[in-house]
Amino acid sequence: MKRFMIWSCGLMIGVLLTTSAPAQSKAARQLFDQRNLMAWCIVPFDSQNRTPEQRIEMLKELGLSQYAYDWRHQHLDTFASEIAIAQKNHVNMSAVWIWIDRDSDKPGHLSEDNERMLDILKNSGLKTQLWVGFNHNFFDGVDETGKINAGIEMVKYLRERTGTVTTKIGLYNHGDWFGNPMNQLKIVKSLNDPRVGIVYNFHHAHAQIDEFPALVLAMNAYLLAVNIDGMKREGPQILPVGSGDEEKGMLETLIKSGYKGPIGILCHIETEDAAVALKRNLDGLKSLAKAL
Repeated sequence: MKRFMIWSCGLMIGVLLTTSAPAQSKAARQLFDQRNLMAWCIVPFDSQNRTPEQRIEMLKELGLSQYAYDWRHQHLDTFASEIAIAQKNHVNMSAVWIWIDRDSDKPGHLSEDNERMLDILKNSGLKTQLWVGFNHNFFDGVDETGKINAGIEMVKYLRERTGTVTTKIGLYNHGDWFGNPMNQLKIVKSLNDPRVGIVYNFHHAHAQIDEFPALVLAMNAYLLAVNIDGMKREGPQILPVGSGDEEKGMLETLIKSGYKGPIGILCHIETEDAAVALKRNLDGLKSLAKAL
């Protein structure tokens, strides 16, 4: 009888372990499924300077079916053709980046390059997200209320300017005042628009590692995408996924929060072949995910 009770208790513990552990594993598998991964920073950050055709082929070879498009002035000449090539190959351009600088952008007026990019996007018929980064100068010289109001007015203008071309507008943390998600949330909540959310970047968040659990809790309802990176408190800014000592804990926090949106895989190294950098991060994530 005693042996039976010990065996029964052991069986019960085994059942509890096997029924509770897979819940998180399933969430991790879904979050890090290849179909949920999005390449990011692969246009200007590529030592091979790939053409649109070569870039789409690279993504297909890596098994990636979506990417976000970052660009510089020189890439606008091929932007329209890249959209068409991506669509033809069933690769989703899930987002397009825009950089706002006070010297050239304000509500009612955008820089020539930004206007051209939005016109190309509109003429293409592509419906996608717009990821908005701000130069710190956009918020210089004004108090906290002035910063929030400046952000509100600019995002409101972008929302009106893009109309139905953009499915969502994501506020992109890039350091300084606007790089604090709590400041972004002030803008998002004031706008009270389901089309406006947040794109969170590990590689711009080294100073927020300790705050990350609280930030995820605050951001969760508004998160559109999370771009991951290897994370060490002392840096460097860009590190392969799986080679840091903080990203595992941050990803565990993300899983537990219930986040189910896309995960961005970085290149972000101008001197390296984007295919090599992406493959290294994909392999690092695959290895790391086994422990999540």
